[in-house]
Amino acid sequence: MASDKHTSTRRRFLKAAVVVGMLSAGRVLFLPDSGPPETGTPPRPRPPQPPAAATGPVTADGPGGPADAPQPYRLRPMAGETSRSGPGASPPHPDVAFRLATDRREIFLTFDDGPHPVHTPGILRILRRHEARATFFVIGENAAEFPGLLHDIADEGHAVANHTWSHPQLTTLPPGAVRDELGRTSGLIEDVLGTAPDMARAPYGDWDDPSLDICNDLGMSPVGWAVDSQDWTLPGAGVIAYTVLDELRPGAIVLSHDGGGERAQTVEALEWYLPRLLDEGYRPIRIQP
Repeated sequence: MASDKHTSTRRRFLKAAVVVGMLSAGRVLFLPDSGPPETGTPPRPRPPQPPAAATGPVTADGPGGPADAPQPYRLRPMAGETSRSGPGASPPHPDVAFRLATDRREIFLTFDDGPHPVHTPGILRILRRHEARATFFVIGENAAEFPGLLHDIADEGHAVANHTWSHPQLTTLPPGAVRDELGRTSGLIEDVLGTAPDMARAPYGDWDDPSLDICNDLGMSPVGWAVDSQDWTLPGAGVIAYTVLDELRPGAIVLSHDGGGERAQTVEALEWYLPRLLDEGYRPIRIQP
């Protein structure tokens, strides 16, 4: 009975949770995905094409051709992996945060599947240069291999969150396996940083009620995304940059990746679009429930 009350209370909290940015004294609230932007919102001018020398040719196969194809577990989009309005996409779960209410031009950059010994430091360097903050949803297996990178992420003011131990689709697992995937990763993060994570993201964004109950029981809030950069498809750095700039709105949670495959395009795209977001008055801040 106490557990049911705790879960119910936490879910009510998710619908009115205050998220404080490291770079902002303002407040934002968890909101469900609201679909397309309101009519009347002025379109953002389309940015010029990133220099070819910086991004490489933008092709369907990525800058290196077919050899740079997406990693195997990214070849089959799951619920929430692609646009939630697209064919075959399941509706967003009402208890998962996809965007955050704010009266400021605040956005929430998130990076999944790391840490990675090359791409994570590259992303950290860019964020540091522009005094931006982000949230990193780490894979337990990778964090166990590179625990020092968890310190690097946290020491620079970013949030470290849970993305399971081995990136399975949680909705296909029995409850005990879900608890192991999330709990083992939380335990590792706590051992390394001294504090357990308070946020989790399901692989492929695919939550169901049993997995959410376990997430809540482990003291974490589930987080989705409103803008999928599509970097996992390796479309080229220019396409990634356009996707983020064209779809971004205040309060949006942006999905990108610093691990799980070749992420040089993600780093190149961030190098290009982040200063332009700052020029437009956006402030990238970390999520903190």
